[in-house]
Amino acid sequence: MKFALFLGCNIPVRLKQYETASRGVLRELGVELVDIAEFNCCGYPLRNIDLKAFVLSSARNLALAERENLNMITLCKCGYGTLRMAEHLMKEDASLRKEVNAILAKEGLKYKADIQVKHLLTVLFNDVGIEAIKEKIARPYENLKIATHYGCHALRPSNIVQFDDPVNPSLFDQLVEVTGAESVDWPTKLDCCGGPLLGTNDELSLDFTEKKLADARRAGAQYLTTGCTFCQVQFDTVQKMMAIEKGTNHHVPSILYPQLLGLCMGIDKNVLGLDSNKIDITGIESFLAQEPLAESS
Repeated sequence: MKFALFLGCNIPVRLKQYETASRGVLRELGVELVDIAEFNCCGYPLRNIDLKAFVLSSARNLALAERENLNMITLCKCGYGTLRMAEHLMKEDASLRKEVNAILAKEGLKYKADIQVKHLLTVLFNDVGIEAIKEKIARPYENLKIATHYGCHALRPSNIVQFDDPVNPSLFDQLVEVTGAESVDWPTKLDCCGGPLLGTNDELSLDFTEKKLADARRAGAQYLTTGCTFCQVQFDTVQKMMAIEKGTNHHVPSILYPQLLGLCMGIDKNVLGLDSNKIDITGIESFLAQEPLAESS
């Protein structure tokens, strides 16, 4: 399996551990990643300002991956949803596709709709598979309860992103449980993290976040796991900020899924970037089985 890795804008600057942990996990699972230096912003910031500029930005990334004849894998669910939306708009609007391709042609590029955009979690679930992941688990978690946060851009609009059932998703829960951890059911599991409102309506943004953290804690979760750049920043960086500035501490550290998976696969915690999270998550190591699994004959 080989994919063009789309990192987007924020991961290299704000969440480098998401990249290193994902690379480490995918390497162990036999997934080859190709870096395309010309990749640019997915276009999301322009989505509600200039539709054509937004689509052009996404289309250029898609065309670059098509040039290499590679499907794309994204780590950010915002980037995933944006690229999927741009694909949809160009397939539905021939005149828009023609206009975008006329601009791309100046760089020798063309969008032909020949590739697929996938998220890290869908690649792990559909392409690698639960059984293949299970074979790589060295020390499963024991008595660890995790709250999965799916994120908005992966689930809606469901007919376009096609990530999972938007009402009753299970993909992420199954990926958590393959590690030996228990995925707990919690009331606000599918609600927004509050991230999109930060900087616009901080009070409402923090209310969203605080409610989710409180619900996860009441459901028995010891950690929360994400597969999205902005959601992780909200539940890690912003949660720590809330604890300092507001005195609210629900003690639900957020761990990126490749960090959670990589640790029980035996990948070095420096590769996983455990120390890079704002809230200490190294305590999760105490939930690993004391003895490695015996190798199957």
